[in-house]
Amino acid sequence: MQISHYLYQFRYDDSERALSRLESKYLFNREEKNKLLISDIKTEPSSSAFIKNRLDIIAFSDDYAVLIDEIKNKKIFDDRYKVEYLVLHGDKTEYAERLKKINETGCCIDGVAEYYSPATIYAICRFDGIWYFGILIKGHLLWQKHKNKPRSCSNSISMSIAKALVNIATRSNKACTLLDACCGVGTIMLEACVAGYAVEGCDINWKMCVDARKNIAHYNYTAKVYRSDIKDMDTQYDVAIIDLPYNLFSNASETEMAHIVESAYKIADRLLIISAPDISAIIRNTGVRITDYCSVGKNGKTTFSRNIWVCEKTG
Repeated sequence: MQISHYLYQFRYDDSERALSRLESKYLFNREEKNKLLISDIKTEPSSSAFIKNRLDIIAFSDDYAVLIDEIKNKKIFDDRYKVEYLVLHGDKTEYAERLKKINETGCCIDGVAEYYSPATIYAICRFDGIWYFGILIKGHLLWQKHKNKPRSCSNSISMSIAKALVNIATRSNKACTLLDACCGVGTIMLEACVAGYAVEGCDINWKMCVDARKNIAHYNYTAKVYRSDIKDMDTQYDVAIIDLPYNLFSNASETEMAHIVESAYKIADRLLIISAPDISAIIRNTGVRITDYCSVGKNGKTTFSRNIWVCEKTG
């Protein structure tokens, strides 16, 4: 039986499902399903707002007794460990039985169990009829420090969306150069900076540029923000993220939107376009090929949602 090395568990609300699946497609070359994905690609859980855990698989079997024997044969020693049971989609194992399996699995490890401050967390779980055992790596939320940025805008995208956009745009290629067109207060730029990407931003609104620079400096990141119309930008980038104005605090006609897309098309090989209205016809008319699409809603009473298009040059 062949098995991949890593099992990922995801978390998101219903409004974010489509975006999480699109992001996983670009991180793992396949979409997650039922908030789970098994892959040979290793990525840090905290690189995505939607990845909850990563299980580094040590042993697996469709027979629980065989799995226990395999764990014993590994002769694992750990003087500060903890074992958890992951309840995955479709697992109907009762609580008492889960506790029993935690104890049985823990007895296979030499050393001293430490519940409150373990050096290593091991986990056991069952998915699609297979039992898995491995080291559990939990995602941390340190990136949420950007919530406290000194400058903000009520219409800015959320950090979780910004983080997903960076992953989709770059395909996790750290050598990728990124432009945040219509950068606003720099929400996308902050997520690109913390992830280690070479990013620059531009906006025609001088106040937004000032706010973006203050936010970037606040976290000691290094990234240039240009007060510029995108048509005046001449640096070439691998990808441009275009979070178009929503006609709430900024106005943009269809002609202006087309102008922004066409200008970005000239200086970037790939585009990731975000817009509240459906502008797919405008995008196609500029000669850009749409390769992927999803829509992500906004929590709360409002029905406001954003459309996201992944685009490539046609020639």
